[in-house]
Amino acid sequence: MTTARITAEELFTSQQERLSLRWLAGQNSSQQRVLEAVETVARRPSLAGYLNTIYPNRVQILGTEELEWLDGLDARLRWEIIHKIMDYRPLALVITKNQACPEDLRIAAEETDTPLWLSPKRGHELLNHLLYVLARTLAPRVTLHGVFMEIYSIGVLITGESGSGKSELALELVTRGHRLVADDAPEFTQIAPDVLDGTCPELLQDMLELRGLGVLNIRQMFGDTAVKRNKYLRMIVHLSKPSTPQESSGMERLTGDLGSRRVLDLDVPTITIPVMAGRNLAVLTEAATRMHILRSKGIDPAAAFMARHSHFLERAAS
Repeated sequence: MTTARITAEELFTSQQERLSLRWLAGQNSSQQRVLEAVETVARRPSLAGYLNTIYPNRVQILGTEELEWLDGLDARLRWEIIHKIMDYRPLALVITKNQACPEDLRIAAEETDTPLWLSPKRGHELLNHLLYVLARTLAPRVTLHGVFMEIYSIGVLITGESGSGKSELALELVTRGHRLVADDAPEFTQIAPDVLDGTCPELLQDMLELRGLGVLNIRQMFGDTAVKRNKYLRMIVHLSKPSTPQESSGMERLTGDLGSRRVLDLDVPTITIPVMAGRNLAVLTEAATRMHILRSKGIDPAAAFMARHSHFLERAAS
């Protein structure tokens, strides 16, 4: 799992147009102001919030009420509060609604190299947007080995040992109308307690590598509809190469080789498909995906068959 981070300069650049941000002070050291994901776990305050001098937020928003509160302090207490704010080393301070910046606040920000921004947006707009951006940027993420596909509108990660045929299966699925998200090293980010968002590293965008053919550009070969930028991970299909024929248990013959794999904080449903000569893996993967969709709707063919079997035995006994 990688540790996400963002600097004040990166946050400003990415949100400058959306929030109409302008620099007031502290621009020279904006690359040195860094917020890392580990801080969000260890700290009690929010990533962004209105001015708080007890549990200071990493991005402090100064609206009309906050500036009026500062104006109501006597000179000595005001000086202490401003320097206390700077001593906490926030990622940035943001003044809302293009309000005039107090000169002593600007000077203190310049002296302490604290990024100070101005925006015409209202406080709640800044708060909601910055919370979303920072939470998304600093969310836990991990890179897994496999091919990430969109099959029947759900995200499916195809895993397996090297040489098990993951990329060949992905190419067959693309030709059958499904879409490629990422080959070899998809990145997954936990953007919500029950959501893993899978994306492709920029270097590997649209690419699929196959033994004997080399690197293929799926977008150029099959068109824009053959690739997708991101998808939520809902299921894992694991390709296994059994060294010796194994006898499946009766229950496994009914339900399939089902299990789960822990990815970050979530257990992702997993189905294992043995790779053997003559098996059409693309059809099997499509069938496994359709089965997962049915199970997510509460429909379980194996359970229905066992109930039918029990009913048949009861009827035969009577």
